[in-house]
This record gives sequence, C-alpha cells and structure tokens, in this order.
Amino acid sequence: MLHQKKILVGITGSIAAYKTASLVRLLVKQGAEVKVVMTKASTDFISPLTFSTLSKQQVLTGLFTNNEWENHVYLGRWADVMIIAPLSANTLSKMASGACDNILLAIYLSATCPIIVAPAMDEDMWIHPSVQKNIKTLKSFGNQILPVNRGELASGLIGEGRMSEPEEIVNYLNDYFSENQDLKGKKVLVTAGPTYEPIDPVRFIGNRSSGKMGVAIARECYKRGAEVVLILGPVTHDFDTSGIELLKVETANEMFEACKSIFQDIDIAIMAAAVADYSPSVIQNQKIKKQNNEISLELVKTIDILHHLGSIKRNSQILVGFALETHNGHTYAIEKLKSKNADIIVLNSMSNSGVGFNFDTNQITIFDKSGKILPFELKAKTLVAKDIVNYIINYSHESI
Repeated sequence: MLHQKKILVGITGSIAAYKTASLVRLLVKQGAEVKVVMTKASTDFISPLTFSTLSKQQVLTGLFTNNEWENHVYLGRWADVMIIAPLSANTLSKMASGACDNILLAIYLSATCPIIVAPAMDEDMWIHPSVQKNIKTLKSFGNQILPVNRGELASGLIGEGRMSEPEEIVNYLNDYFSENQDLKGKKVLVTAGPTYEPIDPVRFIGNRSSGKMGVAIARECYKRGAEVVLILGPVTHDFDTSGIELLKVETANEMFEACKSIFQDIDIAIMAAAVADYSPSVIQNQKIKKQNNEISLELVKTIDILHHLGSIKRNSQILVGFALETHNGHTYAIEKLKSKNADIIVLNSMSNSGVGFNFDTNQITIFDKSGKILPFELKAKTLVAKDIVNYIINYSHESI
C-alpha cells in the first residue's frame, strides 16, 4: 500500500528520534518516497546524515540552506501524508498554538496533506493537563494522534509515553491508505463555494461561502479512491485540487449546466455549494451610476439544481444535498429530503457557535430517506468531510 506514496517525516527533539531511523528504512523498503525534516533540537539526538542516507534525499533542518530559501509550502502539498515522529511536548504546544519558529512548524501550518503524529515523552509529562489539552486541540484540527505505548522510559521509570514502534506506524499507514480505496471505481461529483449573480459588469449578488467544506469532501472522496469532479464557484482561497477534475463556474446557471452535462455518468453527487436562490432579471451592460437615493432590483428564481438532479436521478445513483438554516433546521431538512428526491441531506445550523461561512469547523446533522437522523459534534471540516463520506459509503451498502 505504501508503494510510490509520498511521505514527509518530521522529527522533533526527543530521545525517541533514534526509532525514526528504523521507520524511514521501513518506509523506503516498502517503496515509499520519503523526505525528512528535522528541528534543530532533534539534531542533538541523531544526525541528519543518517536520514539523508536512508531516504536518499536531502534532509531539511532550517528555512534556509546554502543561502537559499526552502519552499515549505511546496512540501506540505507534495506529501500524501506528513507524520511527525517523535512529537515532543514542546512541538506539540507550538502546533496547538499556531507558533512558527522552525521549518517543521512552517510546513505543518501550510500543509494540505493529512497529518499524523506519534507523541513521545515521559509519563508525568504525557498525563499533564496542558499536554492533554494540546492533544485534544490537535485532534480538533483534524490531525490523527497515534497512541503512546507503555514501557521503560528515558527517565528509567515504567509508564506511558513511549513513541509507537516503527512497525506499528508502518502498519497504521498501510491501514490508512487501504481505507482510502473504498470508493475505487466510483465517479463522484461535488459542488462547492458560492455563485455570483451579476448585476452589472462590476457588481453581483453573492454569499460568504468559502468553499472549504465542499473542497474537503472532494479531497476525502479522492483519497478514498474515487474519480472526482469538483464544480467550484468563485472562491477566494487557493485550494489544492491535485488529482481532481476541476470545473470553475461563476453563476448558478453555469453550475447547473456543468452538473447537468455530467450527472448521468456520476455514481454519487454531493451538492455542497451555496447556490444563489435569486438572480437579477436584467444584467446591465454598463456600470450603474449612483444617481438616485433608491434603486429597484428585480430578482428571479435561479434553477433549483438539487431538485432537477433529483427528478432525473436513477435508483443506482446517490444524491446528497446540504441545508444551511438559521431556525427550524430539522423540519426544513426533512422537507428538503422529500421535495428534492435526495437520498441524504446534511444540515448545518447557523445558530451553533463555530458553524457557518469561512469557519474551519462545522457541526452537522445527517438525515437520510430511510428516516435515520445522526447528529455530530463540532469538528474540523476535514473530519466532518470524513464523517460525511463514511455515512454515504455505509448508506450505499445498506441500500443495495
């Protein structure tokens, strides 16, 4: 499963760094392409030369090498996964707070790939409330935390805090990548972002959707082996869509036409975009000048994309819609499920803290046409995407 996988290994200041040499050797042996980045503190425990020899790659230890700047943003996009092993309490604290004073943290903060960490520290340090709080914070960001082992520690004491063994980490990575193939052979359509409905050449009607949720879902489907088409509205963020077929649109009608043109070839359609409900009836050719105290703007309904796709959907297709409500969310979600002929509706409630446009977190409740209702806790959108995709996969198995 690790053949040709791109794995970025981060090493922090811990005596357990000696284990990471075995980890890199095992990853390379399984055919992975491995690059290593080390904090300055970690080089006091083991030499960068060891890792450059094992990985056959230059090891990064600073933001500058030979008077040249290291592109930390590139590395965070290059990797299929970044694993930090060992993770010291010091680096854990910096990751939780967003500090950035070395090359490893710069890569972590700019990475678009999944992050896996393997903590290593003495037991008293591991069980300290501040450390456990930081671990919880990292989990809320969508990072995956490997469990610590119990055994003899550097202090000579016996307890919890040992880093996972290299073989355990490799097994975890193999399981992680094999899990990603449960959508192999499926073609998935995802819509994301807002639509902009033009008033004149410089003005438009739009909304604050960032596209983060939809893009996270598209990336999760791609990671799970699907062939993904992402129809993306006019977002301001620069998303990593490598491996995904990207269709950029501006208006609701353009999004409708793009969806309609490929829907018959799609197995799963996930309509996460915040499509405008209304559009100006007349688009002015010239910029409207400020003349009167008032201006009237006539709006007409846009095409209901979810309703149209529901009307032509085959029984073998799965159609997922989204509902963003400020009140009576459950009632509206159930009504939408029926009226749109959708299989699943994902409800976002604007009344909850940390939920809505431009947040990195979301809290959802999923409804399906069998009558199931499943609420989820507030999570990072990358984890919410995983929950949604897992639900769709389970639903597809149950409906066969």
